[in-house]
Amino acid sequence: MTSFASFFKRLLGAIILIIVAFHILVAALLLVWKSQPINNSMFMLTHRLTGGEVAQEWVEYDQIAKSAKQAAIASEDSTFSQHNGFDIKGIKEAQKKNEASGKTTAGGSTITQQLAKNLFLTSHRSYVRKAEEAVITVMIETIWDKPRILTAYLNVAEFGNGIYGIEAAARHYYGKTAADLNRDESALLISMLTNPKYYQDNQGNKRLRNKQRIIKKRMNNAVLPQAA
Repeated sequence: MTSFASFFKRLLGAIILIIVAFHILVAALLLVWKSQPINNSMFMLTHRLTGGEVAQEWVEYDQIAKSAKQAAIASEDSTFSQHNGFDIKGIKEAQKKNEASGKTTAGGSTITQQLAKNLFLTSHRSYVRKAEEAVITVMIETIWDKPRILTAYLNVAEFGNGIYGIEAAARHYYGKTAADLNRDESALLISMLTNPKYYQDNQGNKRLRNKQRIIKKRMNNAVLPQAA
């Protein structure tokens, strides 16, 4: 019994040490990435480790079309510029939708929460991952300002098989830079984020095009964070 208690204590200590070390690493990377380009993420790393090639090119906030930034906020996080990483109202609304449908159809995750997942976690759903996502979200909101968060999000989001970031997406789908995207193109690219690999080969999909129209209608109301 004593040996089991000793083993359990050592195991618990090792787990705590790993968790602390992970968050120290996250904090260090966030401090570096506060001013340096981000050219890798957990999603990109996973894609590379499974034998895939990654197309991604970092662009700064002012090198991304205003319409793309508006579309991201209008579609993914309408209160992005006001909240501290969590949209409580959005979470409650998502819970109501899920309860009404009997399944998880709405997430309520903010742009910062999605960025935390893309950079450091996986798409696997669990309470542990959601807890980690929440902790990293707080860290991101503490270390970075809003323009940096939106810039990072648009630079690491997946827009197709091996296509990461708004610059690579703009070049792949339209043969232009992210700075030159128009409203239609920006709305369509952001619409793809829910299922990028499928929509890559199904650009005429009715659901995709309907979402594009909805985003275009909401874009003018999107409040953009101001760059320092």
